[in-house]
Amino acid sequence: MLLFWIGFFSLGFLVATIAYIFARKRGIMAIVDIIWTGGLGFSALTYFILFDLDSIRSRFVLIIILAWSLRLSFYLFRDRVLKGHEDPRYKSLAEYWGEKAPIRFYFLFLLQILFIALFLIPVLVAMDNPKPFGHLTDIIALGVAFMSMLGEALADRQLAAFRAQPSNRLGVCRSGLWRYSRHPNYFFEWLYWFAYTLLALGSSLAWLSWIGPLAMYLFLRFVTGVPYAERSSLKSRGEAYRHYQATTNTFFPWTPRKPQA
Repeated sequence: MLLFWIGFFSLGFLVATIAYIFARKRGIMAIVDIIWTGGLGFSALTYFILFDLDSIRSRFVLIIILAWSLRLSFYLFRDRVLKGHEDPRYKSLAEYWGEKAPIRFYFLFLLQILFIALFLIPVLVAMDNPKPFGHLTDIIALGVAFMSMLGEALADRQLAAFRAQPSNRLGVCRSGLWRYSRHPNYFFEWLYWFAYTLLALGSSLAWLSWIGPLAMYLFLRFVTGVPYAERSSLKSRGEAYRHYQATTNTFFPWTPRKPQA
């Protein structure tokens, strides 16, 4: 296990550095997100192969982490790299950091390796769980995983369709899932991590699986997700987004409310 982690951090440092150089040349720091999504899937697959895991549970865990990794990595690559669109969050960071932006972005790329390690823990705990697969909680876990991925993909698709219309350039998407939450994609991403908590039940290390949903909620709600997205939307959409804030829940989906007079 020690050799696995030594190799993980060594290779991670190299990949993050190469990705940063590529991102600088392309002028798209959002490539940093692909390190996180792709790296997590690759790391789980490597662990599965190196430790010769062959239980039904470990195979299902591998399937859902690879499905998550491939879907999100492809979406980010197509939406950011191929289209050449920088994420507003990173534009704001570049402006805020000023001359220190290059070195700070490099550290942000390296930080992704720690994030991968953190979220790899619940995946590996579920993968190593010796409990036989087939309990009701396992079936629920698979349902949670795939419904969450479907919900997040649907939210991304609805937002992309809205933004594709030139007339909506300064408007706010209120259609589909975006009618019930200002960040439905983040909500489903958070919900997804409960799948590993359920798949880890029965393991002596099951408590570590709570790292996934707890850390993801903290990061999305208070650190890397909602705060930056809200500031960017207020800056670009102004009063329209303030009205959206007044009528629509931030994170958890719920019916729209009437704005206060």
